[in-house]
Amino acid sequence: MKQYLELVQTILDTGTWQDNRTGIRTISIPGAMLRFDLQQGFPAVTTKKLAFKSAIGEMVGFLRASGNAADFRALGCKVWDANANENPQWLENPYRQGVDDLGDVYGVQWRQWPAYKLVDASAENQIADATNRGYELVTSFRENGREMVLLYKAIDQLRQCLDTIIERPTDRRILFHAWNPAKLDEIALPACHLLYQFLPNPTTREISLCLYIRSNDVGLGTPFNLTEGAALLHLVGRLTGYKPRWFTYFIGDTHIYENQLDMLQEQLKREPFPSPQLIISDRVPDYSVTKRYEPEWLEKVEPTDFALEGYRYHEALTAPMAV
Repeated sequence: MKQYLELVQTILDTGTWQDNRTGIRTISIPGAMLRFDLQQGFPAVTTKKLAFKSAIGEMVGFLRASGNAADFRALGCKVWDANANENPQWLENPYRQGVDDLGDVYGVQWRQWPAYKLVDASAENQIADATNRGYELVTSFRENGREMVLLYKAIDQLRQCLDTIIERPTDRRILFHAWNPAKLDEIALPACHLLYQFLPNPTTREISLCLYIRSNDVGLGTPFNLTEGAALLHLVGRLTGYKPRWFTYFIGDTHIYENQLDMLQEQLKREPFPSPQLIISDRVPDYSVTKRYEPEWLEKVEPTDFALEGYRYHEALTAPMAV
């Protein structure tokens, strides 16, 4: 994880101070990249104790399309509590449905993207095609003198990615994202890690992942998001018969909050330990062994199905999360 420490130092050396919505200043740089060979180890931060169980709990919550902080807490992840119940802007939002509600965050968009088609009622071929693709008629109405129909379905983007890896692994469109403009004013926090692209290699039977993050809190968010992205790649590889390889992590607004400087300065003094290995429980089927495609395990995995082997770390460090 020397890459991570080098990124921290680069921000401190070259970044500029900026104000933001939280009221806590950040020192920021525009654009950064980290790249990890997962066959050399799992990208767990070792210069402090990683909140591994919390990060995996959040990932499992995303896989289950959770939109409530209570669901995440039940999975061992409390990072959504403040955004659900202490963010003044969200508390005043008319779309908030009470205590612990988050709106349709991350996993809801991953697994249940709300898709609509508005077509002319006379376009029988279009309506038939949409119906064959799983769309259902919601309503019909007149618009500018024309009879129109509205159709809807929830799209499971992540499941579609797995299906494509199995059926067309050379496809260059195996991706999902959580940036839904129609929902940005209805959620506690617009997605930060918003675009995931899987890149299978049928020749080597390896699979890689590119992750784009629009805005990243390097002190607290980066170690968390690295854990989730790498674990997700391991899980997808397990369910499709590919060995995880390259995990490339792109960041747009790359920043450190002022109240996290002491924590990061202490980490910079510490020598990283060797990277651990991620172990997934034997109860999660391995397609390369069983030759059975079982994508339903996206919802069936538990946080306890993931563990780090050989994880050595320095003593824990804490810092507040900006909301």
